[in-house]
Amino acid sequence: MFEFGDYGLVLGLTASAANDGVSMAWYIPLLIFTARILDVSMGTIRMILVISGSRYKAAALGFFEVIIWVLAVSGVFVFLSNPIALIAYAAGFSAGTLVGMVIEDKLAMGYRVLRVINSKPELHLCAHLREHGYRVTRIEGKGRDGPVEIAFAVVRRRALPELLRMVNQYAPLAFVTVERADQATMAAHPGDATRSRRVLGRFSTVRK
Repeated sequence: MFEFGDYGLVLGLTASAANDGVSMAWYIPLLIFTARILDVSMGTIRMILVISGSRYKAAALGFFEVIIWVLAVSGVFVFLSNPIALIAYAAGFSAGTLVGMVIEDKLAMGYRVLRVINSKPELHLCAHLREHGYRVTRIEGKGRDGPVEIAFAVVRRRALPELLRMVNQYAPLAFVTVERADQATMAAHPGDATRSRRVLGRFSTVRK
């Protein structure tokens, strides 16, 4: 079994190899930096897939992630005494975190739960959102200054900016919170309902 003592032995051997005159080509730090960006950004997306329940996609991504990680780590071990390799490794980790967040934001995976507390129920915010095709649950509440309208909606993440824009435009004084939804049994974006009816319509003529 590989234990911590063996790990220390490996570090000692690689460090001694680096001190024995192993020269580092100019492109090695660049490769280490690039490999770290790839594996860290893939790790960020993999965690999002795990949270959203996409287990097979997360497993497949993890396979390639660990291969790239091993290549990056092996490059650092060989040139352990060279500070440029260590800096490239650390900088790649930081840059990979940012790249992963940008990619995840562009993909806009998953669902979001929108909660709106409208202090002016006479605006009928829920009815306005329903007119635009959103499925909204309305709850009557009571705030400090009187009755309030509470609206709940579950939407795809890519549809969230448009919905927030609509809420801010129609009820600018409303209090809005957004939460992550790991799973959703029914999409709430206007186009999703149309697509669902179109798909179901293909099977409407099938009978046993």
